[in-house]
Amino acid sequence: MLLPDFSHEAAVAHLRRDPILATIIDGCRPVEPRPHEDIYLALIKAIVSQQISTKAAAAIWKKVEALFRPDGYPEPSVLVLMSDDELRAAGLSRQKAGYLRAIAEFSLQDKLEYTFIAGLTEEELTNHLTAIRGVGRWTAQMIQMFALDQPDVFPEGDLGVQNAMRRAYQLEETGRPLLRRITHIAEDWRPYRTLACKYLWQSLPTTPKPEK
Repeated sequence: MLLPDFSHEAAVAHLRRDPILATIIDGCRPVEPRPHEDIYLALIKAIVSQQISTKAAAAIWKKVEALFRPDGYPEPSVLVLMSDDELRAAGLSRQKAGYLRAIAEFSLQDKLEYTFIAGLTEEELTNHLTAIRGVGRWTAQMIQMFALDQPDVFPEGDLGVQNAMRRAYQLEETGRPLLRRITHIAEDWRPYRTLACKYLWQSLPTTPKPEK
C-alpha cells in the first residue's frame, strides 16, 4: 500500500536488528528517500530501456520525446493512436511500440491513477502492473521501489539481491531453494524490505544498480 512518508531513521534502526544487514549498512553510503514520480511515465521509460544499454536508452528516449511536441510528454491519448512506423522512427522495436501503446491504453482506463493504486498492497500492485503487456514482475517491482518509493517490496528474482544475500549470509542454495531462503530471511525486514534491498545492491560494487 502507498503509505505516508515514513521515518527513514526508524527504518534503518529496524533493519539494523539483523546484524548481517547492519554490517552492510555500515559499509554503504546512506540511501535517501525519493520523491514519488509519474508512474505512467516511469513505465514508458522502463520499456524503452529494456534490454539495451543506458547510453542507448537515453538516445532513444530523446527521439521519443521529439515525437511529442511541444513538451516531450507522451500523452496517453496521443501515444495510443501512434503507428508502429511512427514509433520505430524513434528507434523502438515493433514489439516495444506495442508495449508503449498498451501502457497508454491502461492509463486511459484510469488504472494508473493514484486514487486507484493507493489502496493496493505491494503484491497487489505488482500483479496489477504485470497485467500490462510487456511489463514483467521485475519491471513492476522496480517501478514500485524507485518511482513510487514503496517501502516493503522484495524483488526475490533480482540477481543482484540474490548474489548479495548469498555472499553476506553465506548461502549455498540455488534455484527455488534459494528463493525460499532469501524470502524467509527478508521477512524480518518488513515493512522496510525496499530499503534493505537498496543497501544490498550497494554492497555489490561491481554489480550495476537497477534503474527505473
